[in-house]
Amino acid sequence: MKRSRFEQLVGKAIESLPQEFHELLDNVAIFVEDQPSGALLRDLEMSPEDTLLGLYEGVPQTERVGSYGLVPPDRITLFQRPIEASCDTDKEVAEQIRRTILHEVGHHFGIGDERLDQIESGWDEQDT
Repeated sequence: MKRSRFEQLVGKAIESLPQEFHELLDNVAIFVEDQPSGALLRDLEMSPEDTLLGLYEGVPQTERVGSYGLVPPDRITLFQRPIEASCDTDKEVAEQIRRTILHEVGHHFGIGDERLDQIESGWDEQDT
């Protein structure tokens, strides 16, 4: 898939977020990269065989203090190649982008991986 189409799907996924998410997303920039670097995977203690679809980097809202300000935006990065490799169709790519955005936005709100896995399991049950 061309980068421009992938970024278009990212934009649609962001637009599809519930309004209350839009209102609460504060100081967040979203990027697309081809794939995570080997150095990033090592920093995250992941092996090259592991799959990283997205990454949140920043200060979750639950950890921000009164002096939080004048800081660079938090960053959500989507990794195009791993997302595409995990899907068979463009429709699946669009859905995986949506799920990855929601997952990383969850981290922005201070939700940990274990709880996000529970929430995402609920999404899967609703989809069937």
